[in-house]
Amino acid sequence: IDLSLGEPDFDIPEEIKQEGIHWIERGFNKYTLTQGIPELRQKIGEYLKTKGVKFEKVMATAGVTGGLLLCCLSLIDPGDEVLIPDPYFVMYQYQVLLVGGVPKYIDTYPDFRLREDKIREVLSPRTKLIIINSPANPTGTVYSREELEMVAKIARERGLIVISDDIYEQFVYDAPAAPCMGQIYERTITLSGFSKTWAMTGWRLAYAAGPEEIIQQMVILQQYSFTCPPSFAQKAAVVALDYDMGEYIDRYREKRDMVYEALRERYRVQKPKGAFFIFPEAEDGDGERLVEKAIKKGVFVIPGGVFSQRKSHFRISFAAPMDVLERGVEVLREL
Repeated sequence: IDLSLGEPDFDIPEEIKQEGIHWIERGFNKYTLTQGIPELRQKIGEYLKTKGVKFEKVMATAGVTGGLLLCCLSLIDPGDEVLIPDPYFVMYQYQVLLVGGVPKYIDTYPDFRLREDKIREVLSPRTKLIIINSPANPTGTVYSREELEMVAKIARERGLIVISDDIYEQFVYDAPAAPCMGQIYERTITLSGFSKTWAMTGWRLAYAAGPEEIIQQMVILQQYSFTCPPSFAQKAAVVALDYDMGEYIDRYREKRDMVYEALRERYRVQKPKGAFFIFPEAEDGDGERLVEKAIKKGVFVIPGGVFSQRKSHFRISFAAPMDVLERGVEVLREL
């Protein structure tokens, strides 16, 4: 029973798949413009404007991880410090380290909220960037507008750039939408894409939007690294942005509710407001030991130390069929 995966358990909707196939068969299989085809960039720009996101320029990237790497290469000099809320998506710290930066962790335990004093504790003259991920992997936390405005206030004071990873933006369960940094702070690089909402994980397509001078540097770096995102996926993404995934999100809300209700009496756990993960605390504070026990019982979850400087929790993905989830949760309840 695999409850470890960070990708949807549904397939790309048929209409979007057929659009990709159509363009493959028409021969649209060559390199595109490095920054992405014009009609996709225009469509992304229109989508971001309806959300109220501030930006000057848009580019398509090879996944959000590709976009994040271009951000790091463009902005981080050796020794620059990058603030990352802990727990965090595992890729953040390693990409920062890869380019010679220094990750600094903002403690958000026990409820995974952002607090001004905890951010100020890790600020220094070397601080360059803050990375914000909401809805968040691995906790499912959705930051409030007040939390994001507080981050923006600190960023303005210090002249910092914010990278906002919004890849789970449509997986929101208790509100119409999640607020995002790009709506609040003009020096935000907004990253999002098509992997999670439309299940296009293997098609490697995302986008970055933000200040023109930064996006232009990222375009140049993409030219000499990824070259361009996949051609047919860009055409399919134009259609995807008009495809309503509400029915799929409703099913994930049901999964979230089932998993949370089943675990809350057995574990100390925050109810996730978004994404498709839940991050309970192991009873004895040892997430690794719990994961070992779970694996012996045939259930694969991920120890929290992969996503954090602490090892007290473990991550469950509820991006799985309901019957598989129910069996897995039953095993975890009995550990």
